[in-house]
Amino acid sequence: MKNSTFWYLESVDVAEIFCDNKIAASEDASNSHLKLKKNEYVYFPDETSDLIYFITEGSIKVGTTNDAGKQITKAILNRGEVFGELAIIGEDTHRDFAIALADTEICTVSVSQMKHLMKDHGPLSMFFMKLMGSKVLQMEKRLESLVFKDSKTRILEFIVDQVDTRGQQVGYEWVIRNQLTHQEIANICATSRQTVTTLLNDLRAQNIITFDRRRMLIRDLDKLKSEMNV
Repeated sequence: MKNSTFWYLESVDVAEIFCDNKIAASEDASNSHLKLKKNEYVYFPDETSDLIYFITEGSIKVGTTNDAGKQITKAILNRGEVFGELAIIGEDTHRDFAIALADTEICTVSVSQMKHLMKDHGPLSMFFMKLMGSKVLQMEKRLESLVFKDSKTRILEFIVDQVDTRGQQVGYEWVIRNQLTHQEIANICATSRQTVTTLLNDLRAQNIITFDRRRMLIRDLDKLKSEMNV
């Protein structure tokens, strides 16, 4: 299975742009490297949006909190992914929060520097167009799933997607490290923690998966996928 996390690195060395000063030709060469502990926030809603972030290690959750105080997870981002890109098209303050789900390392570039680089690097502009377009398609797919699919299918699809984007193959099995809590999975899949726990325990009883607080092991990926049609 091809890991799709790095699809946008094919034509642009984004890691070098974010984490190396060799391309920094502008006066505002403010490249920065951040190390975050688990549960440490990158930014909060209403904070100034003037940086773009690239994850070199770890994972980040982007979400929001509604008026009732319920937290809504919008995206789980992993190594090799970029976030905060809306600042390029005029977002002055963040609408969401971003928090580290594990010990995480991030490189940043200021919006002014990135705009300068985009003027001279056509592929870089195309990269951000693809990135934003991809996120729109992901949100549309998620909306369709919420409307047309039941909670069991949404959870199963989420696990399969995690294998595709974060999974490491070990023999015939797949391991997902830095496993999300049942509540975090429930937030993403728009269901209850109890529903997630019940389904995961059922899959474990069938020896399709096994899990603990640190990782999930997919023992039979084909059988897991077949459960979506049951």
